[in-house]
Amino acid sequence: MIESLLVVNRGEIARRIIRTAKRLGVRAVAVHSEADAGLPFVTEADQAVCVGPANPAQSYRNVEAVLAAAKSTGVQAIHPGYGFLSENADFAQAVAASGLLWVGPGPDAITAMGDKINARNLMAAAGVPVAPGTTEPAADLAAAVNAAAEIGYPVMVKAAAGGGGMGMGIADDETALRTEYDKVRAFAERMFGDGSVLIERYFPRVRHVEVQILGLADGRVVALGERECSVQRRNQKLVEESPSPAVTSELRSRFLAAAVRAGEAVGYRNAGTVECLLDPTTGEFFFLEMNTRLQVEHPVTELVYGVDLVEEQLRVAAGLPPTFDPDTLTPRGHAIELRINAEDPKRFLPGPGAITTWTEPAGEGVRVDSGYVAGNTVTPFYDSLMAKLIVSGADRAEAISRARAAVAQFQLAGPKNNLPFFAELLDNPEFLSGDYDTGIVSRMR
Repeated sequence: MIESLLVVNRGEIARRIIRTAKRLGVRAVAVHSEADAGLPFVTEADQAVCVGPANPAQSYRNVEAVLAAAKSTGVQAIHPGYGFLSENADFAQAVAASGLLWVGPGPDAITAMGDKINARNLMAAAGVPVAPGTTEPAADLAAAVNAAAEIGYPVMVKAAAGGGGMGMGIADDETALRTEYDKVRAFAERMFGDGSVLIERYFPRVRHVEVQILGLADGRVVALGERECSVQRRNQKLVEESPSPAVTSELRSRFLAAAVRAGEAVGYRNAGTVECLLDPTTGEFFFLEMNTRLQVEHPVTELVYGVDLVEEQLRVAAGLPPTFDPDTLTPRGHAIELRINAEDPKRFLPGPGAITTWTEPAGEGVRVDSGYVAGNTVTPFYDSLMAKLIVSGADRAEAISRARAAVAQFQLAGPKNNLPFFAELLDNPEFLSGDYDTGIVSRMR
């Protein structure tokens, strides 16, 4: 096993990686910004290095500072968590060039999946279903208009280099397309340094379902079930559950087989997620994107399959076999994750501030992955995620019941938070039925 690890992230995911590292006897070193010096992940690490000021570009995304921290602390490997440098192929290459182990997929896989058009084309060639759309960037507005006419409205206008629900617009007709094309292209150039835009068929009623894959050290790619991620605001997830209430045994077999083919097509190693759109009316699903990293929502898979995905990541990076038998891996029960964000529960606008009260729920089937404690301050410099409340039960009904109780027990004061939204959702008839889609939040508001 790896003996020492630099965790290049912050908050709950850094704390979660450190927890597994310590359980395995791996020396865990944290990097942090000046703004995060007082957060739990810094004190819980075996060693911590400040890599710069609050601005992520000068700290968590500062490749030179991060590699200098790795060198000065003598670590063997680097785990990037999610966000920041996790899907930066140049950084992954620089880590390998420095003689360190990279806990993630290789730079080639990151590059192949980082461009959505290239990813779509690769998946189509591998026999993975893809939605109707362009096979190359729409070079200008005229090309976008022609493509949309061929695909059929409504269409999604999407930044080829985008991610995290950013850089997307919906057009119901040509007039809207002209507006959205210019808007998305300008946003993509500003945010990603790449203004390439693709046009895809937009499905007004759709579910967002993804599959957890793990590329093993021996070259095999295995799938660890699916996650339902349709409770979203602004195309960003709020709730995830596994298994999906929309997926039958037959559909699950097709989903998992397609995800494995997707991983095999790029020689995937380590943890990754194949995200798809599911048409609940026809049962058709289409490749959306592949996230070449550990996902925020990985805990629901861990609870249903009884694995520690961070441990499995470290084992793959070290060239070791998994702790489980891929041929006999069996899901048990149901798990739900709620993302506790520092945002108001109505409009979901950020609401940072000092935490005056923080008491986490506990009990059977309750897990909290948190990045903060009372006395910390949620700053405006980073993502609003404060904690993940994950509950599990023998079935979906029990998981929902435990989630209700846990939300009621979670005492949080100071920053605005979305706990009231979750209390509302967990009593919402549409959610309770399991027959919901990505429009559920807008219908609640």
